[in-house]
Amino acid sequence: MPTLGRDLTHSRFKMRLDRGISKLSTTPGSTQHYDELARFLSAFSQRGRKVYLTAAPQCIFPDRYFGAALNTGLFDFVWVQFYNNPPGNVVNLRNSWNRWVSSISASKIFMGLPAALGAGGSGFIPANVLNSQVLPVIKSSSKYGGVMLWNKYFDDQTRYSSAIKHNV
Repeated sequence: MPTLGRDLTHSRFKMRLDRGISKLSTTPGSTQHYDELARFLSAFSQRGRKVYLTAAPQCIFPDRYFGAALNTGLFDFVWVQFYNNPPGNVVNLRNSWNRWVSSISASKIFMGLPAALGAGGSGFIPANVLNSQVLPVIKSSSKYGGVMLWNKYFDDQTRYSSAIKHNV
């Protein structure tokens, strides 16, 4: 059977790169060597095509798994999961956002949120609060990339994305 990609071998990782898309899950797993992996994958950009590195860390800073990797400065986009973490209020969310955008050299940072109260263990922000209190603050950052929602099923049920799309 023909393959679309190629196998990548590194001393600590073995994965498959297909059409520039690779998914690597960290849970449960080691917290080590992701910085090495970022450097390894980034080196492929030198072969004529840009390899975009992205990550979706937890909002607790620094992320347990990706902290060292994000500190390499090689990531283009970071989709921070502001859910499934200890709950906080909007002020704490703003402080956390500001820490991410001031500490990570990624071009764009996205705020990840659950699309419904039941979609994440914590972190749900009603659309009207996101629109009126959160987005006006985070959009002022030059690193603001947008909002990521978890997940499509819940968004279909609540139409959360429709309620925020004009403000994102």
